[in-house]
Amino acid sequence: MIRVCIAGATGWAGSELARAVVKTADLSLVSAVSRKHAGQTLGQVLNEPGLATPIFASINDALAVSSDVVVEYTKPESAKANILAALEHRCHVVVGTSGLSEDDFASIDVVARERRRAVLACGNFALTVVLLQRFAETAAKLIPDWEIIDYAHDDKPDAPSGTARELAARLSRVRQPMPTVPIDQTVGQREARGATLQGSQVHSIRLPGYVISAEVIFGMPDQRLTIRHDSGTSARPYVDGALLAIRKVSTLTGVNRGLDAVLDLG
Repeated sequence: MIRVCIAGATGWAGSELARAVVKTADLSLVSAVSRKHAGQTLGQVLNEPGLATPIFASINDALAVSSDVVVEYTKPESAKANILAALEHRCHVVVGTSGLSEDDFASIDVVARERRRAVLACGNFALTVVLLQRFAETAAKLIPDWEIIDYAHDDKPDAPSGTARELAARLSRVRQPMPTVPIDQTVGQREARGATLQGSQVHSIRLPGYVISAEVIFGMPDQRLTIRHDSGTSARPYVDGALLAIRKVSTLTGVNRGLDAVLDLG
């Protein structure tokens, strides 16, 4: 039985995952973190009478209940501290929160390896995102120029999204894009070309009507390839991937990026 703590268990994605965890035979949801609902049970907050998991105000309070895996599903400003606290308690960590930088992950990796624990950070747990990343890596080997478009709901504060950050990081390990006009030679407003993230130009759109979408466009003379993921309004697509991550994170060490770290995609 894997003992699980979910930080952000009353949120949009965390609550759906909490409901799924308690229905499994091999996972036990032993604690949850939500400052707003501390002192209650998840069942009271989510209207699930059988969910008796206690809610705590902080990750340190929650980890007084022994856990094996912490799922970080809060906000960018608290995610790093929560991850480090979980590692200090010798827990493995699954990260669904976006907004962490490459420097954040580098410092987290040092602590994770010192503790001989793993952090599996997934910008998105959906299978279609895993495939988008894999297909994009293959395309980048053959096509030298691309740009990323990151779509999200209007009240998402972080930009680019974790999905876009993870995609840019993966593509940078394949090659650096080769724009015809270097970005620093842009005539006019440099910002119109988007943010340069590990060599890739990333454009973040925040508008009502979107949930989470990611698109990478590859261009060659007289031809273009677009690979795109679109999510619906439900958090359900992320649950199966998160459950897999919880079950498999202990097989890793240090910081690992992307759900395919625990998938056999050949």
